[in-house]
This record gives sequence, structure tokens and C-alpha cells, in this order.
Amino acid sequence: MNSLPRRVEFHEEGPREGFQMEKKTYPLADRLALIDALAESGLKQVQCASFVSPRAVPQMADAPELFARLRKRPGTRYTALWLNESGFERARACEQVDLDGKIVFYVTEPFSQRNNNCSVAENRKRQLAWIDRYIALGIPLEQAYVVTAFGCNLGGPVPVTAVTDVVRWLADVCADRHIPFPAFYLADTMGWANPKEMQSRIGAVRQLVPEARIGLHLHDTRGLGGANVLAALQMGVDLFDSSVAGLGGCPFAGHKDGSASGNICTEDMVFMCEEMGINTGIDLEKLLEASRLAERIIGRPLNGHLMHSGTLAALRA
Repeated sequence: MNSLPRRVEFHEEGPREGFQMEKKTYPLADRLALIDALAESGLKQVQCASFVSPRAVPQMADAPELFARLRKRPGTRYTALWLNESGFERARACEQVDLDGKIVFYVTEPFSQRNNNCSVAENRKRQLAWIDRYIALGIPLEQAYVVTAFGCNLGGPVPVTAVTDVVRWLADVCADRHIPFPAFYLADTMGWANPKEMQSRIGAVRQLVPEARIGLHLHDTRGLGGANVLAALQMGVDLFDSSVAGLGGCPFAGHKDGSASGNICTEDMVFMCEEMGINTGIDLEKLLEASRLAERIIGRPLNGHLMHSGTLAALRA
């Protein structure tokens, strides 16, 4: 398959993943201003915060207050992340959270143990319980993520069969419960993907669930983020997670000093799509204003390219 989609959807994760990765906690008013600027650009979904342990992630301790103070714009979903029942119940208690049923699979034992203190098999059982919980509450299962779907710094190379095994299992579960197969996300959590592997794994998933929507959660750890997006676009993928100004990343993906490169940069990828004639529904100039706001809030130069170079619009005038 080598046909570009006509339209691409970007789900913004900077306000959650980006600020969660920072060592300090930033003022609530600044984060709210950034969320509002992102929504104003036309982004259809913004992940705003995590409902996780305040002791483990103090940067997200004010998540309930953040959602209470949101000024929601029509046409944008304001989502959150949770990892356990306690976090989910805290999210449910916030009326302004747009709940999106999601599950997360691991394919390497070391990363599963590090993140969840359980095996890959036990985590799969937990995801089954989440599916049943969503069904009981009337929350559609929208997203299924396979983290480290291309390789893992802690567990090594990940064979394609590890990913397709999850697909088969989930397809059977959805069929048994008479629910639609969700958008299936391949996450390059630690920056192992390359364009050839991108197309190979997307193709393998499509062979098993040809009607399913495939999404990608990509990091730019080793500078291949844009190339991997292009390879996915050529396979018809039209759904990407991204972060304004390239915020975020994985704490296990960086250098020995603990640093980590960020996620694929929202405005850079939107620019690439628009230059290729692919509609995103996003006002790029407003998105650039949001990226520069993010840089002012963080207080250091960020990784986005377009925010520093500008678009080609003025040069073409």
C-alpha cells in the first residue's frame, strides 16, 4: 500500500506527557493557557493531565483542579491518563474529563515489571478486566496500545509476532463481547522504529484486522520520527499522537544521564502533512503560537523546528 490519506488526525499529548516529564511543577494557569491555545488551533483531542500517584508524579497532583478550571471549546475532547482503578475513579469524578476507554499492552517482561510490577501475561489479564469494566460502565473501548512495539531498551528487540499475538488475542476478546475492535496503536516508546519496520508492522496488523484503524505513538529519540511518520502515511495511517514543541518522551529511552528526546512534534508533523496536501483541520499559525507559548512556559529552547524557522507562507507571498 502506498496511498496517502486525505486527512490526518493528531491527538495532542504535550500538556500531559510533556509536563509530567519535567522535574519541576509548572503553574496551573500556564498549563491551562497552553491547553486553551492548543484547542484554539483546531486540535480535536488534547490529553491534559494524569490521574496518578501525587507522590510518584507531583507534577500532576493538581489534575482535578486543572479539569475543574478548564474552559472547554466545542469540537475538542479533553482527555486524561490513568493507570489503575484509583486513578480512573478520580478521573470519573471530574465532570470535565472526556473519558476514552483505553488499554495498554506490554511485550517485554523487563518493561512490564518496571512500569506495572507484573508480568506481560498478568498485565494482559488486567487489560481484560479493564475491557469488562468499560463495558459495564457504558464507556466505549476506543484505543489499544502496544508499548515498545518496535524494540525495548530494557528487553531488547521485539519480534513482529509479539505484536500480532496481541492483535489476535484482542480480536477474539472483542468478538466474544460483541464490541468493535478499537483503534490499535503501535507505540515506539524508546525510539527503535525505522521506516522499513514501520511499514512491515503496520502491514502485519492490517493482515489480521484489515478494517481496524491503526494509530501511532512515536518518539523522536534517534531522529527518525518524521521519517517514520512519512512511512506510515504512505501506508494510509491517519491517526497520530504527538506533542507540541516536541515535549515529552520516555525516561528509559534517553542517555545515561537520564535525559530523553521528546515525542514527535505536533506542529512539525502538521506542517509536513499540509505541505504534502494532506488536510489536518489545524490552523498552523495558531499551533505555532501555542508551541512558542510552551517554550516560554518551560523556560528553555524546545525541540520543535518550525517554531523557530517559521512556515513557508511569507516566502511564497
